[in-house]
Amino acid sequence: MTASDKEFTGSIPEFYDTYLVPLIFDAYANDLAERVAALAPYAVLETAAGSGVVPRALASRLGANSRYVVTDLNQPMLDHAAGKQGNDDRIEWRQADALDLPFESDSFEAVVCQYGVMFYPDRVKGYAEAYRVLRPGGQYIFNVWDHIGANEFADVVTEAAAKIFPDDPPRFLARTPHGYHDQGVIRRDLNAAGFSDISVETKELVSSAPSPRHPAVAYCHGTPLRNEIETRDASLLDHVTDRAAKAISERFGNGPVSAKIQAHIITAVK
Repeated sequence: MTASDKEFTGSIPEFYDTYLVPLIFDAYANDLAERVAALAPYAVLETAAGSGVVPRALASRLGANSRYVVTDLNQPMLDHAAGKQGNDDRIEWRQADALDLPFESDSFEAVVCQYGVMFYPDRVKGYAEAYRVLRPGGQYIFNVWDHIGANEFADVVTEAAAKIFPDDPPRFLARTPHGYHDQGVIRRDLNAAGFSDISVETKELVSSAPSPRHPAVAYCHGTPLRNEIETRDASLLDHVTDRAAKAISERFGNGPVSAKIQAHIITAVK
C-alpha cells in the first residue's frame, strides 16, 4: 500500500458515494447490518466508516437506547458520512485511528468494519485494538474483497488503465482493496491479535449499473485510483475513464451492465 491509497479527498468522497456505493457497497453493508443487529447490541463501534454506508444501513436496525460510535481516520469522509446520515442522538461521529482507538477496554458488544482493514498499515495492531475494546463474548464483524479476478468491473478497469500507462500501470485496486483476500493470512493475523473463534463466509453477489460508464467513473473518479492516474498524467483522467467504459461495454454490453463481485465476511468472537 502506498501513501496515496488512503487519500479520499477532494471530490472523491462524492463520486464514491454517488457511483461506487450503489455499485458494490450497499448490498454488503446491508449484510453486515443484519449480522450486527442480530446481536441486539447496546454499544457498537464502527472503524474505517468511510462515507457512512454501514451507518445508513445499521442505525435503523439498532435499539432506541443503543450507542453507536462511528469513526474514520479521514475527516472529509467522516464529515460526508455525518452529513448524509441526518440527526440521530444515538450516533457519535469521531475521527479516530483504528490502530489506536481512544476508548476504554471492554466497551462494546460489537465492532464492525466494512472494507477498511485492507487499508490498515498494521492489521494485527488494528485487530488487537478491536479485541481490546470488545467486551467478552463480543463480536468483531468485517468484510474484505476477494481477489480482483473475482470482481469483474474492478478487474476490467484496472486492465484498461494499465494499457494507458504500460510502463507504470496504476495498481491501486489490485494492490489494496483486493490485496488482502487470503483466508489463511486473515486467520493468522486475527490469531496474533488474540482471536481464536473465527469464521469466514465467502459471498458472491451481482453488481449492476445503468451503463458501462457508471462503473468506469466509479473506480476512476471515486477511489484513490484517481490519485494514481493524476500522478502519472492529470490530463489523462477522462481518457482513462473513457477507455475503461469502452472495455466494460465490450465485455458486458452497451446498455445496463452486470458483473460478479465477491467478498469474505469474517466474524471473530472475543
